[in-house]
Amino acid sequence: MNRPAPVEITYENMRFLITHNPTNATLSRFIEELKKYGVTTLVRVCDATYDQAPIEKEGVRVLDWPFDDGAPPPGQIVDDWLNLLKAKFREEPGCCVAVHCVAGLGRAPVLVALALIECGMKYEEAVEFIRQKRRGAFNSKQLLYLEKYRPKMRLRFKDANGHCCVQ
Repeated sequence: MNRPAPVEITYENMRFLITHNPTNATLSRFIEELKKYGVTTLVRVCDATYDQAPIEKEGVRVLDWPFDDGAPPPGQIVDDWLNLLKAKFREEPGCCVAVHCVAGLGRAPVLVALALIECGMKYEEAVEFIRQKRRGAFNSKQLLYLEKYRPKMRLRFKDANGHCCVQ
């Protein structure tokens, strides 16, 4: 299967790496990519298809939050994702959070889009922002979910200087 290369999505103080899932055979190359981007946390939203121990040995925390392919994320995963981001970007400014599904075109971009929307971006802008780097991201069901999603601005707050978003 021909899969798109990993892409970095940066917005305000947030950095994401969207990628496809590796196999045990491609794991060493995958780990090199994670290191290149300074990834400290990897969120896996598909079923596990590789051994996560070598990744964790490199100091990267792996979180398993699988949900159905082509579907929007369940509410609990959305809450866990946003809570993770709020903590990570506060504790480690400039860090990069990686997220992957099977091809890196559906579930992973949806989570990144939710983070952008929670920072105040309109859903159309978030979709376009991600698609500029990740062509083919999102299916129609996921687009409808993002369109109907109502942010609670959980990643938006003012810092001491009056700036917004995760600081």
